[in-house]
Amino acid sequence: MFLEEIVMLTSSLLTELLCSLSIIGGLLLLGTFLRAKVKLFQKLFLPASVIGGFIGLLLGPMVLGDYAILRVPETYINDWSLLPGTLIVPIFAAVPLGMFMNRSAKSESGKKTAPNVLKAFALFAALSFMQSAIGFGTNLFFSRTGDYDLYRTFGYELSQGFCGGHGTAGAVGKILEGLGLDYWATAQGVAVTTATIGIIGGMLLGIIFINIAAAKGKTAVLKKPGDIPAEMSKGYVADSSRHASMGRETFMPSTIETISLHLAIILGVCGAAYGLLGLLAKTGISAFSGMPVWIYAMVIMFGVNHIIIKLGLDWAIDTKVKSRISGAMSDFAITAAIASLPVEAVMEYAVPILVMCAIGFVLTYIFVFKLGDIVFKGDYAFERSIIAWGTATGVMITGMMLLKICDPDYETPALADFSMGFSLLSLSGLITTPLTLAVIASGSTMANFLFSLAVTGVFWAILAVVTVGSRVTARHAAPAAETAALAD
Repeated sequence: MFLEEIVMLTSSLLTELLCSLSIIGGLLLLGTFLRAKVKLFQKLFLPASVIGGFIGLLLGPMVLGDYAILRVPETYINDWSLLPGTLIVPIFAAVPLGMFMNRSAKSESGKKTAPNVLKAFALFAALSFMQSAIGFGTNLFFSRTGDYDLYRTFGYELSQGFCGGHGTAGAVGKILEGLGLDYWATAQGVAVTTATIGIIGGMLLGIIFINIAAAKGKTAVLKKPGDIPAEMSKGYVADSSRHASMGRETFMPSTIETISLHLAIILGVCGAAYGLLGLLAKTGISAFSGMPVWIYAMVIMFGVNHIIIKLGLDWAIDTKVKSRISGAMSDFAITAAIASLPVEAVMEYAVPILVMCAIGFVLTYIFVFKLGDIVFKGDYAFERSIIAWGTATGVMITGMMLLKICDPDYETPALADFSMGFSLLSLSGLITTPLTLAVIASGSTMANFLFSLAVTGVFWAILAVVTVGSRVTARHAAPAAETAALAD
């Protein structure tokens, strides 16, 4: 009898989860339709997940209460609020899978590319921690005025929303909940809010920057401001002959679907990460048990990825397939995070959020474009800066869309160099993330502010060393090249 009750309870929970996910799926479809039809959404380049999430929020009980048009049980809202924190584990676990597997592009061009990759990495890493410092600085300012009673870690959400995007913002709650902080739901709402402000403001300002740069002749490819292709605005390609491939089929479907293989590896690593976290928790060492499970998932996946390469099985992995899986999870996570946004709690912090975001935009602009002109002087500086701007205020795809406006065919090396530099963040994150979370867990707001400034300084130093080193190398290489040319 007891066993039957457990089975019935489990079945009921799974059915409830399936029903709640079906509503999220419906919101995603509605968001896709509206993106294709509504000019405003097209001009803002809003993803379907953001549009659908806000429709669910505005029509649901979080805003309308008892008068909600979208009437869903409170348990569904709870499921949605927890979904981002759960899905972030496989999303982050998937990051290392497929790295270092395409090594066919080794050459002299690789030597030339390496400094720019390191510059892109150091610049973006410094930018992320600078945004954290802005957030914590805002916290200190408003807390000392006495008008606002901000929670200790308020401000952490700026970098998570701006540089991390909605996917990372949705994980803030899970991180803080794991650290035993009871305001995790409010913090997640603040992070999602900053992510929304970031992606809308970043896209609008980015288009303005492109038009100004084109008019001043600062763009290498775009000679004059032009219209954005309709398919980029609408978000779909109707011509089937121009549809891109989702990836390679590395296995025959009669054995296993290629998507199933990749998903099995990702979920298997997630299970191993939870198992490892459970074992470490038994040691009683809080430094181990307090770490988010997705960090262990990433570490394990690096090991799995290495084993796959050593066994010569890298042909079985396709990064495009992996990206489609994690992308689908992100769509559901983002929609759920926005639809369950705790509006009342977030509105209490409206003024600090707006001030924090405004300062974030200004200093991010100065850091990306003004410093970018110095670091990438004479080497597609604007194109490199615009992709960094888009990514630092939204997500990687936002940066790519802005770059595509001024570099339609990706003729410049900006995308390739930034993508490789961006991927290095997952490696550096294995060091910086545990340190950050250790300070977040128990440090004061001032401690978090000073820590963020210190790490920003470290990456600034790396950026300066690489920049100076590459210029010295270039100066020495120029006479040698001239001598060789004269000899020929």
